[in-house]
Amino acid sequence: MQDSTQQDAPTQPERGADRNERALAADDQLDPVLPSLDDGVTLLDVDGRGVPVLQSLALDHLLTHDGPALWVDTAGCARTTTLARVAPTWRLLERVHVARGFTPYQHHAAVADVPDAATDLVARDDAVDAPALLVAPVVDGRYRDADDLPREHAHQLLARTLARLRRYADTYDAPVLLTRTGDRDATAAGAGTVDATSADAFADIVDRTADHRLRCERTAQGPRFVGDDAETLVYPQADGTLQTTLSYWRTVLHQRASAAGVEPAGATPAANADAASAPGPSAATTRFGDADGGLADGARGHGTAHEHLLSPWQHGR
Repeated sequence: MQDSTQQDAPTQPERGADRNERALAADDQLDPVLPSLDDGVTLLDVDGRGVPVLQSLALDHLLTHDGPALWVDTAGCARTTTLARVAPTWRLLERVHVARGFTPYQHHAAVADVPDAATDLVARDDAVDAPALLVAPVVDGRYRDADDLPREHAHQLLARTLARLRRYADTYDAPVLLTRTGDRDATAAGAGTVDATSADAFADIVDRTADHRLRCERTAQGPRFVGDDAETLVYPQADGTLQTTLSYWRTVLHQRASAAGVEPAGATPAANADAASAPGPSAATTRFGDADGGLADGARGHGTAHEHLLSPWQHGR
């Protein structure tokens, strides 16, 4: 006689991470494909919060290219905890060097100091001759949020920042990966007011800088990347069993690492740590700035003259 207790036991909901693992284990022939980043400036648009997508594209590029990534961060896109959870090996994180700007002037100064940071990395490592990738997420964010900077000046400063990034793409023959706060199509739909037109101007400045455009869309079968001349559906599953959680992107990168001949390591030092207490040495984010918003030397600059004296790349030289 069957135990009535077992019959009446409620079915526990399956976690997204477990569902991913079960779905991927069901077909060992799956070969995840992430879009490659071409030289020049690539603008990535993502449905919803796109930090794991951005980080996955950057780490995937480092799997197949030598050299470091220089990341000028805003909005916490380069947090150690998230990077450590998706990276297939902590060795990749050692190649990610991060500076942060908390005002438009600090952000512009961090971008202006990229050549010095690149020269310093080359001097410290004979195996490095140039950056493999530059990343500038939410590149328009600080300029939009500057209440003490006239809109016209903010537009000009953003344009100069983007001109430098474009020049670096040519100088280093490396991709520059951007995201932005504003979606030109979305802001254009609300045009007709001064604020909407001004916000759209920021998106237009970023859009005009891009050589390539890449969009990541959510679908029932998984993320779909749509680019200038390519469309990629990562892990297509007819029954829609996959959820694009951090564990999903970690699984994708583990298989990408194996395909690239890189042996995936175990959990990165911060992968299983709580976000509030993750250890710092697992990524270069703590080498050049802390995740709570301090500059590399612990200072916060206010005022143009003071900000130009600070370089968030200098810590650790």
